[in-house]
Amino acid sequence: MALAVAGLALAAVAGVALAKAFTLKVAKNEKVSNITNPKQATRTEAILVNSKGAAVYTLSGDSKSNPKCLDSTCRMFWPPVTVASAKSKVTAGPGVKGKLGIAHRGKIFQATLNGHPLYTFSQDKTKGKAVGDGVVAFKGTWHVWAVTSSKSTSLPPPMQPLPPGY
Repeated sequence: MALAVAGLALAAVAGVALAKAFTLKVAKNEKVSNITNPKQATRTEAILVNSKGAAVYTLSGDSKSNPKCLDSTCRMFWPPVTVASAKSKVTAGPGVKGKLGIAHRGKIFQATLNGHPLYTFSQDKTKGKAVGDGVVAFKGTWHVWAVTSSKSTSLPPPMQPLPPGY
């Protein structure tokens, strides 16, 4: 069991791509939902994505000076958006508003927007679909970085937190 958990953690860390350059882009008409609450509304929005098209998230209360997602379990589910070094080039594509930066976190350099560390979600398996918005886990609530809202396909019920240890 311990070996399996260690293997998953190693795979998650290995999956965090180190880039010498990072571009944050706007993706339009992305489906946004909450995997922990399947009855919650699915919205279609313009959101921020990394250069591979993966939705970009922030954790409430998480900042460069007050990091919350530091342990391997958190990073297994919410891999940080990383760059190779503090001197890596970070750029904002058209429509991205805010100041991009880099935070040094232990052995990694994490991309930030307006001082908020950026993450992806390991459960986002389908391009064009972000399923981690509103997930409550790891000392806060995860939010996809929305640029604009459009429409909901149903009314959202109350948000349910993840079980302990998620």
